[in-house]
Amino acid sequence: MEAHVNAKVLLNHATSLHLHTGNLVNRSRLKKKCPSSPSEELQDCIQATLSKWFATMPPTLETELPVTLDCSIPEETEPITAEEREELKVSVKIFLSDWDCSFIRSAVEMACHSLGVSQLDSVIIAPPPLPDGDNQTLEHLQPLWAELEGLVRSKKVTAIGTSDLDKTLLEQLYNWAQVKPSSNQVNLASCCVMPPDLTAFAKEFDIQLLTHNDPKELISATAFQEAVQESTQDQQVADWSLEWVLRYSLIVKSRGIIKSKGYLVHAKKSNL
Repeated sequence: MEAHVNAKVLLNHATSLHLHTGNLVNRSRLKKKCPSSPSEELQDCIQATLSKWFATMPPTLETELPVTLDCSIPEETEPITAEEREELKVSVKIFLSDWDCSFIRSAVEMACHSLGVSQLDSVIIAPPPLPDGDNQTLEHLQPLWAELEGLVRSKKVTAIGTSDLDKTLLEQLYNWAQVKPSSNQVNLASCCVMPPDLTAFAKEFDIQLLTHNDPKELISATAFQEAVQESTQDQQVADWSLEWVLRYSLIVKSRGIIKSKGYLVHAKKSNL
């Protein structure tokens, strides 16, 4: 049976999808064309990983088809060894598609399992995009932050951070939170210079200000479905939707270089 036929059969039967792109540092050295944005990079990676994974399927599928598809290429997803762990900082950013707090824990647990570690050094949260005209409030953030605090207490995560908070909202979160934010990412596309009030507040309370170039929505539902469609040659992908994306970086502490980076993706099939 051809790979794309197997892919359709597996996708039709499954209700959830776990995907690990593997180390993109090695992959980008082999590619002549660099992605123009994080969104394009992620879409390319989802398509490439699925295509490769489906191509490894045996010609005849088992009679017992999996409900969850675990898509990863073993030679591209080596876990961290115990000897390496001390030398590496494991940083992740979680992009949520929904306000479901349980997504945060499942993303962290999948990252620990995939990378072969018991604890992540840093987790930054990117809440789901709000409808045009709506502004993010402390009430939006509180349930997400409480979930992160639980992961710090259970020693799954060392430090937690935020993304795109202005000074007012960062101050409100800081005053409310039991585990204080250690960092706040600022998108320099929206402000070329760090706002002085944010800089002063972060300095006073020892919050690291970082920059990023991620769009508000890392990957749209349409772009995700296109990636699945192209890798499977299946038109019936409208019932698949992303729940979360986690991007990780493994940084060599002594040299400040990225040893490995990649994405973990979780998607669910809705009952249409």
